[in-house]
Amino acid sequence: MIRVVIADDQPAVRRAFRIFLESSGDMAVVGEVDNGPDAVATARRNRADVVLMDIRMPGGDGITATADLSGGHGGPPIPVVVITTFDRDDYLFGALEAGACGFLLKDADPSEIVAAVRAAATGDALVSPRVTRRVIAEFGRRRRRSATSTPAATLTEREQEVLGLLANGLSNAEIGQRLAIETGTVKTHVSSIIRKLGVRDRVQAIIWAFENNHPSIADTERTQG
Repeated sequence: MIRVVIADDQPAVRRAFRIFLESSGDMAVVGEVDNGPDAVATARRNRADVVLMDIRMPGGDGITATADLSGGHGGPPIPVVVITTFDRDDYLFGALEAGACGFLLKDADPSEIVAAVRAAATGDALVSPRVTRRVIAEFGRRRRRSATSTPAATLTEREQEVLGLLANGLSNAEIGQRLAIETGTVKTHVSSIIRKLGVRDRVQAIIWAFENNHPSIADTERTQG
């Protein structure tokens, strides 16, 4: 059972999230809070597997709380899925930098939110397709001048394929299906990519791909354009 803490300052929103998370059959909400500091304390106290985190809360913002949880401050890291009403770049850039492993807007389909929590609990990531390319691409442009890149040649051909699919929003299971390999093998490739690029996690690996114009991203952009 996946243990989830919900952090949102609106009781009705927390209630709705609880209903469809618990109706999934493999999740239990072990805490509801209305601010960032309480999210950190409740997640630690109740040994949460994932925190579903709003960004803008009067009692303490979700970005600071995300950094505390994902950075392991005061305990082991706890995955955070950020979910917000506000489609603002500064909030999403902050969430990326803080280490969130999921990014969704509140009008996302309930099944997408459930999938994001499941992904976070298993060390995967799910980013809303509506914000992924715009947000991460802009994040990469803002940091390009100060970025220290690792030569892409350090990755094997298969790792390049996996990184490209990660950057285009596919989960480990979807990558496995696309490449006809086991999900466990995908996880091994992702771990190797993270180690070789010297980044913190899979989301930072995606950012690296955007910063360094990974070929698969350029190909996709040309197709969509």
